[in-house]
Amino acid sequence: MVLLFCMDMKADSIPGTKLRNESFCILHTTRQLQCIQTQTVVAKRTTQKQQQHSTEMAAFTTSQTHSYYPLMRFFISFLLVFASSFGSVLSLQVMSDSGNVLPANQTFRPGKEMWKLKRVNAFLKKINKPAVKTIQSPDGDIIDCVLSHLQPAFDHPELKGQKPLDPPERPRGNETTETETKNYQVWTDSGESCPEGSVPIRRTTEKDVLRASYMRRFGRKLRRHVRRDSTGNGHEHAVLFVNGEQYYGAKANINVWAPRVTDQYEFSLSQIWVISGSFGKDLNTIEAGWQTDAYRTTGCYNLLCSGFVQTNNKIAIGSAISPRSSYNGRQFDIGLMIWKDPKHGNWWLEFGSGLLVGYWPAFLFSHLRSHASMIQFGGEIVNFRSSGYHTSTQMGSGHFAEEGYGKASYFRNLQVVDWDNNLLPLTNLHLLADHSNCYDIRQGRSNAWGTYFYYGGPGRNVRCP
Repeated sequence: MVLLFCMDMKADSIPGTKLRNESFCILHTTRQLQCIQTQTVVAKRTTQKQQQHSTEMAAFTTSQTHSYYPLMRFFISFLLVFASSFGSVLSLQVMSDSGNVLPANQTFRPGKEMWKLKRVNAFLKKINKPAVKTIQSPDGDIIDCVLSHLQPAFDHPELKGQKPLDPPERPRGNETTETETKNYQVWTDSGESCPEGSVPIRRTTEKDVLRASYMRRFGRKLRRHVRRDSTGNGHEHAVLFVNGEQYYGAKANINVWAPRVTDQYEFSLSQIWVISGSFGKDLNTIEAGWQTDAYRTTGCYNLLCSGFVQTNNKIAIGSAISPRSSYNGRQFDIGLMIWKDPKHGNWWLEFGSGLLVGYWPAFLFSHLRSHASMIQFGGEIVNFRSSGYHTSTQMGSGHFAEEGYGKASYFRNLQVVDWDNNLLPLTNLHLLADHSNCYDIRQGRSNAWGTYFYYGGPGRNVRCP
């Protein structure tokens, strides 16, 4: 996934570090959703020197040299995420039945291992569909061009025999239009493309499956409590959210970085959540953004669980995105919009300058068949404390929000979709940082960026032991 667009902007139009001295609402929840308590803390006022005009313009200029350093990948979720992984975490690990990595000197039982490998191969044969064309990506991925009506989505009983739907009406106030073809992902740098009538799908490998704790859980992500204090489950957030209304979609531009992930079973993501239901077994979420490392258990991501219907031949879900932002250097962001089609009730995903990726059929959901009750934007990491102290896995750029533009990661132009398919600015917004000494968030507003925020952090530091 690459940046949404590149444009020159005046230095005074970039919300830098002159954030207002605003209150940050930190929500701490008990096990009962009804028992939400809030604390308000006042953010420390910070003033930083505004960057030079030339630096700001360069920040929005596309680099013509793409690095093939493995980047985060585009992901979706209905508890469904376009998941990602660095090449370094795709190394083959052998898992025990409990999900633990077996020691290097562990004695294998040939019969049992052969049985597992047969199951893995059967699974791969099912999910890797016949390709009309195969493309070798410069970063090592293999992209299969699969006929649209044969993609994994149509393995779902309620979709069998159907074809992808035509594009829906976009929300009013949406200014993005697909005016040109761009190289959004590394695999397109080969100069190859998938033919019309097919969709590009990153081929799942034996290594991908074996890295999962259980083969039957591959393609599913960890069930976790969204927007809740994460002390008990290792998930930590720095997010902005809105609630109290009925929501039919959300839109934002997300700054793209490659945060360091220090444990092979941790991850760092930045995304939009569309949420409905209670924070129990009946919670529905749709999620889209970028992620480093990969989910390993329950909830569908990529195209591995049937349901999400891809409709274009330009984006390979789960494949590496490029370019990325650099500290004090050029900044890149991507545009994402999720909204509910008023006519058919399906939830659609738009990426970049008006590129429709596909949709989640309405029948997949219970609460989201109607509308969302909460929209959330921001970052999340997993902290396993595998060494006995807080992880050094980074969120966003790995720097705190107070550092501002070019240093801290941001979301900008945050909007929601109302019942009449209009994009609107946010109201009744709240900020949440589970552990603000590790990862924090600061919000602002400007004419150029609308509602925006900086967020993230390094994880372990002197104030985050």
